[in-house]
Amino acid sequence: MAPGVIIYAKGVGRWQPNARERLVRAGLELFLERGYDSVTVAEIAERAGLTKRTFFRHLADKREVLFLGEDVLSRLMADAIVDAPESATPMAAIAAALEAAATAFPSERRDIALQGQTVIANNSNLQERESLKRATLTAAMAEALRHRGVAEPTATLAGEVGRLAFRGAFSRWPTRHARSNLPSLRVRHSRSCARQPPRSPEVLRLPNQAATRVPGN
Repeated sequence: MAPGVIIYAKGVGRWQPNARERLVRAGLELFLERGYDSVTVAEIAERAGLTKRTFFRHLADKREVLFLGEDVLSRLMADAIVDAPESATPMAAIAAALEAAATAFPSERRDIALQGQTVIANNSNLQERESLKRATLTAAMAEALRHRGVAEPTATLAGEVGRLAFRGAFSRWPTRHARSNLPSLRVRHSRSCARQPPRSPEVLRLPNQAATRVPGN
């Protein structure tokens, strides 16, 4: 039996409350075994020991096996930014969002998330959906910063830095490692913005670090 494959005993009750997780795990197993395009909803439900009707009670389509919870993640990170202390700099607020994301990805979900990324990497259509998810996350963080009174282009820039830090941490689980990515990303984006025409300055500052004005020092 391949590592990570879940075998459900015959007679498993279809009413059991962990149906959604069973469907997600079953879908990932089949996608990894046979490829995303060749797997049907009915096959996922059968592997999970559930019915096709039950599948659609929990998931809209088979793509949600891979992208379930993306809206929740965006809201979670945006709320953390809005709720950060009033004195927090844009990057301190982003750091708070990354900390909040760690609660959405506890260690027991590591394998599920990484398996999903493997499936996405092998399918161009899924990669397009992944790109949209990244853009949505960036936009959510930028909007939350604007809600705090952060002006452009700093809000969008900080949102992009946060998204890159989150993604960079994905393969170095757990998500709390994302915070350690922020210094290098801040410098990289600062240098990039320095090549752009000057605009009104805004301060991007990491917690306990000197301020960097981006752009227009």
